[in-house]
Amino acid sequence: MQYIKEQTLENVNVKSLTTFLGLSAIALGLPFYVHLPLLTGPIINAILILLLFLVGIRSALVVALIPSLMALSGGLLPAILAPAVPFIMVSNVIFIVIIDRVYNYAKNQNQGYWSGVVVGALVKFIFLFSSVSLISKLLIKQELAAKVMQMMSWPQFLTAVLGGVIAWVVLKWLKRM
Repeated sequence: MQYIKEQTLENVNVKSLTTFLGLSAIALGLPFYVHLPLLTGPIINAILILLLFLVGIRSALVVALIPSLMALSGGLLPAILAPAVPFIMVSNVIFIVIIDRVYNYAKNQNQGYWSGVVVGALVKFIFLFSSVSLISKLLIKQELAAKVMQMMSWPQFLTAVLGGVIAWVVLKWLKRM
């Protein structure tokens, strides 16, 4: 038993684990304290990108599924948007996967990063806007649907790109880019 404990501890990267736990805690707690979507959105998107580059895609994908639930339970996301939460989760996953793929296939690090962020933000926006427009027409009144569509339109693209800018600054500061 002692041997298994020692082997497990040898395989744990404390720096990565600490980074994961710290950024995850911010992503989980932020929607409870900051109720401004144009502030919370970029920070969450930046955290997802930072997790991708600092800890790896698996960690980023795990955390990509959680902030939407926290935003709903913390009041940042109106209860009427509860049916949209799975689509928001998938859009976060799409965002992270596209950034990862474009960055890894690019020959130029800077170009790969920015291409990944812009393409990821665009695909995230298109997916989220399309899916939420479909479910909002089916599930909610038309006057509310217009407000929901406004929340899930261009602000989603904007917050994703701003998250990319924030993450870029942090990654440059950490000398990871």
